Amino acid sequence: MRRGHRHEGHEHDGHHHGVAEGADRRWLSAALALIVVFMAVEVVVAFAAQSMALLSDAAHMLSDAAAIALALLAVKLAGLPVRGRYTYGLKRAEILSALANGLTLLLLSVWLAYESVARLLDPPEVGGAMVLVTALVGVAVNVAAVWCMSKANRSSLNVEGAFQHILTDLYGFIATAVSGAVVMLTGFAEADALASLVVVVLMVRSGLSLVRASGRIFLEGAPPGVEPDDVGRSMVGHEGVVEVHDLHVWELTSGDVLFSAHVLVEQGGDCHAVRRTLQAQLRDEYGIKHATLDVDHVREPPADGPAREGTAVGHCEDAHGESRFSEPRAL
Repeated sequence: MRRGHRHEGHEHDGHHHGVAEGADRRWLSAALALIVVFMAVEVVVAFAAQSMALLSDAAHMLSDAAAIALALLAVKLAGLPVRGRYTYGLKRAEILSALANGLTLLLLSVWLAYESVARLLDPPEVGGAMVLVTALVGVAVNVAAVWCMSKANRSSLNVEGAFQHILTDLYGFIATAVSGAVVMLTGFAEADALASLVVVVLMVRSGLSLVRASGRIFLEGAPPGVEPDDVGRSMVGHEGVVEVHDLHVWELTSGDVLFSAHVLVEQGGDCHAVRRTLQAQLRDEYGIKHATLDVDHVREPPADGPAREGTAVGHCEDAHGESRFSEPRAL
């Protein structure tokens, strides 16, 4: 049996994902300072006015501050040089941060929902004017924070998550301002708890979105817009390709897509040319810039009979993984 030639290759264009070390860090720090200062003032006013809506907004701002702080920490960790056992460095630190932020939002929403329902059943006297003024100031602070965050690189899941949280908080402050005006003008104290429940719904939506996105990355799921079966069928359609198996596509961190596969080419085919063609296709059609392809020639049939039906001749009859794509060809 003649041994096939093996060619492994990867293509990784110089590119950067996540947050830049310079200007982006300054914008994130500015947004963090705005949020922390106002959050401290808001907590004091919330207890003075007995406003659950303001307290829920402050809790949401706490999660925003944590998200930005974790994003800044993740920037530092992701920028550390690759060493030792961490062959990819610490790029997934931002995904850990995003997951922690999403879980915190969900836990806070449970507590705030409980308190809001309790206040609907037994509403305390709420200082409508204090709530209205504080909420309007909160709108201004959040607009400034959103503007700062929009200047940062939002390709990072964690930075984008923090941006969306601040934007959600802006909507929450608008709802709180409306509730303050209603309490001040009509005396309908339940409006405060209703506004708090609106904020809770927004927190649950944001938290689930972050947990779902970070969970997909941790479980090595294919990124949005890339269907592994479609990629495999497209690859095996190229001239000279007999079979593609052990196909895997996943994200290392936000936007950093990795790909690997074992490709069998027909006898006499140019393995190098096939690899270059497939890598160019993955880059141009799917935006995959880091593709590692293990390319082999199909082996000749064994002397004592044909190979098992449905497999490449004499090669990888028990390939691990379910992603197997083959094209019937005369060998």
